[in-house]
Amino acid sequence: MKQSIQLRLGQNLTMTPQLQQAIKLLQLSTLDLQQEIQSVLESNLMLETADEEAEPGSEKDDNETTVNEAAEAEPELRIEATPETPIPEELPVDSGWEDVYDGSTSFSQSATDERQDNWEGNRSGAETLKEHLEWQMQLARFSPRDEAIALAIIDSINEDGYLTASLEDIHEGLGNELEDLESDEVEAVLHRIQSFDPAGIGARDLSECLLLQLQQMPPDTPLLEQTRAIVREHLAALGCREFNAIKRKLKLDDDALTQAILTIRSLNPRPGSAITGATSEYVIPDVIVTRDKHGWKVELNPDTVPKLRINSTYANYIRRADNSKENTYLKEQLQEARWFIKSLQSRNETLLKVATCIVERQRGFFEYGEEAMKPLVLRDIAEAVEMHESTISRVTTQKYMHTPRGVFEFKYFFSSHVGTTDGGECSATAIRAIIRKQIEAEDPAKPLSDSKIAEILMKQGIKVARRTVAKYREAMSIPPSNERKRLA
Repeated sequence: MKQSIQLRLGQNLTMTPQLQQAIKLLQLSTLDLQQEIQSVLESNLMLETADEEAEPGSEKDDNETTVNEAAEAEPELRIEATPETPIPEELPVDSGWEDVYDGSTSFSQSATDERQDNWEGNRSGAETLKEHLEWQMQLARFSPRDEAIALAIIDSINEDGYLTASLEDIHEGLGNELEDLESDEVEAVLHRIQSFDPAGIGARDLSECLLLQLQQMPPDTPLLEQTRAIVREHLAALGCREFNAIKRKLKLDDDALTQAILTIRSLNPRPGSAITGATSEYVIPDVIVTRDKHGWKVELNPDTVPKLRINSTYANYIRRADNSKENTYLKEQLQEARWFIKSLQSRNETLLKVATCIVERQRGFFEYGEEAMKPLVLRDIAEAVEMHESTISRVTTQKYMHTPRGVFEFKYFFSSHVGTTDGGECSATAIRAIIRKQIEAEDPAKPLSDSKIAEILMKQGIKVARRTVAKYREAMSIPPSNERKRLA
């Protein structure tokens, strides 16, 4: 093979560290972003949080100018945001920071550190079911022998409140620890634990759980004995909606059976869920959507991103044309700080732009609810804001919008579409809302089948097959018609 020298010209796309940082910030959730900012603050001495009261030269009124580009097409939609001072692509490290930028990001952190500490202190871990049962065991004054048995039983109770191990297994496991242990002793201790709070704890199956709760009900409860009989002997038939068989065997009329079923429904099939040790997970919205007399207003949540600025003291230490090790380090830190602030601004601008477009496209949802939701895909937003679909996907993942109708993830507003008889399109979210509305308004004695719901949708101009209705119904955790049947 003969060697030769060739000259080729080509273009390729290389991701710079700054672009990688911007993409990373864009796909972070609010909580992850706060952790990332805190990490950068700890590693970069040029960055610091800015106290809003400590900026006498800031002009707050000028920074809250309304940006209303979308209002030209739709007068009712306006967006309030803080305009960003453009930053050049190249930021010379020997230039004064105040010559390029005013010194801080425009999104302030309203909550003080003291309030944050108090809020975190209030989020102490809740009492677990095991701790709750052990506390009651200490009050019940068990003997040392019975206490060992009770601890073994409590360890075998799951989070729903059911005993997961058999009495034989518990007896065998305690055989080496307690001499001459009888199975009757284990069962006697179990009965004592089953009298603990919450009612129904320590049951071995659903029937026993409900019976334990019925035992603690007042004796004058209507049809209490008949209700116990249903739970003890006909619970499977009740689950299959075999009402006629239950009425025939227990000699009950419709009113009596209805009263017994209402009593059973008042019981808790998962008593352990009343005592939970899990801490609540809070969602911090990235965007807030409100409505005033001028229309819908979209703005970033000012509490999600702290206000950052360059530390002027350290920035002034940089000496021009000085290549010492210390001066080079300060220049690198300053450049990284500037790029981080710029990436943070870019993330906020993109987030606001995408949220604004979503609100504009889904105005019917904000006005009338889920039934007015329009079909929307990532490509629609990407074309409207002139961005790539992958960027829109990053923006809409784990980002939340606070609206008058609740808090929703951005991806909630995207759904597939189904054709209509007039050649239009209907959102899958709207179809699910219509199906749920029809089921909620149905006759309990004659619930609507999937085929009947499909016919109702067809009359409304929505072409949906029966299997599609079944798929949407199952996605909403709604049982089929035979399981929704109730007594008249």
